Amino acid sequence: MPEGDTVFKLAGYLRPHLSGRQLVVGKVRGSPDAVLAGVCIGDVYARGKHLFIELDQSRLLRSHLGMRGSWHGYAPGEPWQKPLRQASIVLDTGERIFVCFNALQVEILRNGGVRRRTFDVTLGPDLLVGSLDIETILRRARELADPGMPVADVLLNQRIASGIGNVYKSEVLFLETCHPATPLARVADAHLVHLYRQASRLLRRNRQGGPRITRWANDDAGRLWVYGRTGQQCLRCGCVIRSSKLGVRGRSTFWCPRCQPGLGSTVLTDQTDGY
Repeated sequence: MPEGDTVFKLAGYLRPHLSGRQLVVGKVRGSPDAVLAGVCIGDVYARGKHLFIELDQSRLLRSHLGMRGSWHGYAPGEPWQKPLRQASIVLDTGERIFVCFNALQVEILRNGGVRRRTFDVTLGPDLLVGSLDIETILRRARELADPGMPVADVLLNQRIASGIGNVYKSEVLFLETCHPATPLARVADAHLVHLYRQASRLLRRNRQGGPRITRWANDDAGRLWVYGRTGQQCLRCGCVIRSSKLGVRGRSTFWCPRCQPGLGSTVLTDQTDGY
């Protein structure tokens, strides 16, 4: 599931293969008239869940993988694992062909254009890089999110802070003993700060490759605390892990009712198949 750490690692993989290379072929879904052949690629970098590729001095290629998107790299003539109709982006340097399949969003942005400026303003501070701007995150949370919004949805709001996805949402709430359905108004500033600091810590620890880990105990009990563990025992207290489709988009959410007390079962309908 692509989250901020996934896109960060993706940028690190693509950068040495694309930066400074000239495109032989370049195609972007929704931009059939864009001429990319001959363009020299600049930097490749991530911001939260968004991947940016500098096409030249005046344009950026932005992609958001969503739930189903993925990038593949192929040698010339090598069969693709997915059909051409699913390709959202094709970048051919002559030595390698990089294809983004089934992306949620792709677009070419003009540097200095309205869309580019909109992203600069709309996206919250990146939790994976630089110093953590916790004051800005806290201010944006209080200004941009409805006080009645479940804290689980607040964490997923990329306008507040960039990088948290569905896995980290559940894991962070567990580690900070916060019930996912707690309204934002009932979360104190100090607790909100702990949630985002924890999210940043976990995201940064997972930037280097390998499987996503939020639990480092050397006991063979699993890499995650609660995500995907419906019906299993909590690794902290032994209580049964619950899950529910929660929030505006009904995203699968996992929690321990003993470690994360708060709202009763009338608020959330437990699921045994919350994957």
